[in-house]
Amino acid sequence: MERPPTMPQPPTTSRKTAARRGLRGLFSLRRIFTLRGLGRDAAVASICGFVVVLMVGASYAAVPFYDWFCRATGFNGTTQVATSAPSGEPLARKITVRFDANVGPGLPWKFEPEQTEIEVRIGEVFTVFYKVTNQAARETTGAAAYNVAPLTVGAYFQKINCFCFTEQTMAAGEKRDMPVVFYVDPALAADSENDGLNTITLSYTFYPVREPAPKPLAASALDKRKGNNL
Repeated sequence: MERPPTMPQPPTTSRKTAARRGLRGLFSLRRIFTLRGLGRDAAVASICGFVVVLMVGASYAAVPFYDWFCRATGFNGTTQVATSAPSGEPLARKITVRFDANVGPGLPWKFEPEQTEIEVRIGEVFTVFYKVTNQAARETTGAAAYNVAPLTVGAYFQKINCFCFTEQTMAAGEKRDMPVVFYVDPALAADSENDGLNTITLSYTFYPVREPAPKPLAASALDKRKGNNL
């Protein structure tokens, strides 16, 4: 008689072989996780480094960017720079412009406006003068910061010429008249927020500019020699 067919049996493995295979799998998984962990750490470190570099770069760019933003928008009362007078006729509406002058600590200057206020028509170009006197017995240098009040008017106060754009160096006891040429932009009249505006204050403050440290005589002679050898 024929024997009935038997079902195939799964291959059998010994306990030692199974144990070895399990250990190998465990070591493989640990290695994979370790490599992945290193990858994550490297990625996190790279991102942190990028953020630090970005923050350092932003800190250096913050001051010029802020200055550009104020000039472009009139933010914080920063006046605008015009290249020419407005093309249209001045408006009938008039505004009083007051002039303020200040000197920062460490600068021995007397600084005052020639007149404290004037009444101008919107769109009309005016020239006013500030008087400066160096009261020190030596040459000194200063630079002026400026703004207008109310702060929201900065976008409409246009200066064609102003002494604040460059450093001012004055000899001992020197006196100087410094002009400011400006006009109030006619666009101000179209701004409903300034319908009740009657007075604008233009304020300047001169701050001392540190002089460069003098070079030693030996260093100056060495620089001259290098220049002659070029």
